[in-house]
Amino acid sequence: MEQNMKTNSITQGVIWKQLLVFFFPILIGTFFQQLYNTVDTIIVGQYVGTQALAAVGTTGTLINLLVGFFVGLSSGATVIISQYFGGGDWKSLSKAVHTSIALALAGGLVIMVLGLLTGRLCLGLLGVPGEILEDALLYLNIYYGGILFCMVYNVGTGMLRAIGDSRMPLYVLIVCCLVNIVLDLLFVVSFHWGVLGVALATVASQAVSAVLIMLRLMCTKESYRVEPRHIGFDRGILKNVIRIGLPAGLQSVMYSLSNLIIQAGINSFGTSVIASWAAMGKIDGFIWMVMGAFGISITTFVGQNFGAGNYDRVRRSVRVCLDMTLGTIVTLSALILIFSRPLLGFFTGDAEVIEIGANFLKIMGPSYFLFVFIEIFSGAIRGAGEALQPMLITTFGVCGLRFLWMLCVVPFFHTMEMVAFNYPISWAITAAVFTVYYLRMNWLKRCIKAKG
Repeated sequence: MEQNMKTNSITQGVIWKQLLVFFFPILIGTFFQQLYNTVDTIIVGQYVGTQALAAVGTTGTLINLLVGFFVGLSSGATVIISQYFGGGDWKSLSKAVHTSIALALAGGLVIMVLGLLTGRLCLGLLGVPGEILEDALLYLNIYYGGILFCMVYNVGTGMLRAIGDSRMPLYVLIVCCLVNIVLDLLFVVSFHWGVLGVALATVASQAVSAVLIMLRLMCTKESYRVEPRHIGFDRGILKNVIRIGLPAGLQSVMYSLSNLIIQAGINSFGTSVIASWAAMGKIDGFIWMVMGAFGISITTFVGQNFGAGNYDRVRRSVRVCLDMTLGTIVTLSALILIFSRPLLGFFTGDAEVIEIGANFLKIMGPSYFLFVFIEIFSGAIRGAGEALQPMLITTFGVCGLRFLWMLCVVPFFHTMEMVAFNYPISWAITAAVFTVYYLRMNWLKRCIKAKG
């Protein structure tokens, strides 16, 4: 196992080069993930219609509510694994890996049951229009029925990235994307199964990705090998996973709840606005995939270097990653604003939907760079093992402000543009708080002291 440490480029070498080496497979992988989600939207919008596009689009925030909590919870395992790997603690690493898989299986079963039992109720509470309710429920139930594959894939991918392998998740996502596209064309275009076909294609592609990830983890000879007979919860490891992951899970829930409230506000403007919001969200998603890839990169970099005791490298890697992310996001935002209408045209031929989506992007596009400070600083702090404070800042800064905006502002200025304005306002305030908190560096001192 010593070979792992000798060749660990994350704790050695030029930071910006190693960040890019780790970042690009994540980015390309996330691109393929976003691509197969986007293909769903394009095929539904072009071959089934605006109502079906709205039906699939309105389920996203609801799915993220449950899935996001358990993925956030399991992120605690990612941090723990990266620290054990960076510090060369192979015995604890193995325990953390098997605890993570157990968490994925248990979480998948819980989400499936909760999702199937509450789907119709939740869609009703969201105010989903009657003409798209049954299609939305159909998509939701099929997605929840196969949610175990999604959980195993997400946790397994997080584990591989924690030990510095960002290439295998990329290869799996490429296969997953191709499977999804082929099945979309077969089920929707050829068989005319509509929303049912899109849902089945999504679940089938996730099943393929889960199997491939598990084969990778079970066939390796390294210390992070998964052995089915050892899958179970280690109390000490689970306690640390929950300590770090629970705040991230709760933060994800608060994000989802705030987005559900926003989705409910969007739903009040009718099917065309819902469809435009769904289409805009797919374009918007390419911004978040880049931001998320940098966030994963810095969390892993900080985790492994913190575990290895390279504290100065922790600070330097955050500065480098912040600069790289800002430059990338500003460039992408400009391109999206310039080409907003042609991009929206990929998803629908409805001129009204395109115009509404372009208006949404005009509001949000110039402000994406603000979230860079939130993503990079929170990821770095979490990578060192401090999860509660980033959760509190995000919960009150982003989610709390959204609740207040929807409650106190939108009812008096009831326009779809006013609903969208909550994003740049909440991002600006939260980014300022995170910047001050990070620069004081007390979080790093506390983490070093707790490490002993």
